[in-house]
Amino acid sequence: MELEFTWDDHRGHVSVDCRTNHDPAEIGALPGSDGLPTCIATVEFPNLGYRAMFGWVQLVRSSDNSSGGAEFEADPFVLFGDAPNPYCWYGLNPTLFDAPSRSDRGDMDWEAHSFLATTPLEEVMAWQPRRIIPLVGFAWGFEIAGGEVRIRPAEALSLSRWNDHTPILRARYGMWTFADV
Repeated sequence: MELEFTWDDHRGHVSVDCRTNHDPAEIGALPGSDGLPTCIATVEFPNLGYRAMFGWVQLVRSSDNSSGGAEFEADPFVLFGDAPNPYCWYGLNPTLFDAPSRSDRGDMDWEAHSFLATTPLEEVMAWQPRRIIPLVGFAWGFEIAGGEVRIRPAEALSLSRWNDHTPILRARYGMWTFADV
C-alpha cells in the first residue's frame, strides 16, 4: 500500500508492507510471532537532514490488553518503554517495524493504528512545547479464531482518526502536546 503526505510544502510517501511472519529468527522476532503479521512502513521524503525528521506513533487495541480490547493503548518500543516518549521509531525518514508475538493462540483480536508524525524542531528550539503533528496513518492487525490466524491487510486511516487517540496520548505523555486534526 502506498500513502502520500505533505509536510513543509513538500510531498512524501509511505510504503506499507504487512505480511505473514514465517521466520521470526530471520528478523530478530520472538518465536511466538510465527504466523502473525510483520509490518514494515518506509518513508520517502525529498528534504534532507532535520527537515526529514519524522516519527511513528502507534496505538494498539487487543482483546488481551488491560481494557480487554475496549480501548487503544500507546505501543512504545520495548527498549524505551519506560521513557516518556510517544514515538516508537524516530529519525531521518524512519522505518516502522513491528512483529507482534503471542505464545498463546487463544481467540483474540489485535489492531494497530500507526501514524507518521513530526515534531517541528524550530518550535522546540524556540522553547515552545514539543508538539506532535500527524501526517498520515494506517490500520493493520490480525485475528485468531479457533487457532487459525487471519491477517488483516493494511488500510489507510482518515487522519481525523488521530483525534480518537489524543486523549490517551495526552494522559500518558504530559510533557508533549498533540495537535488535533
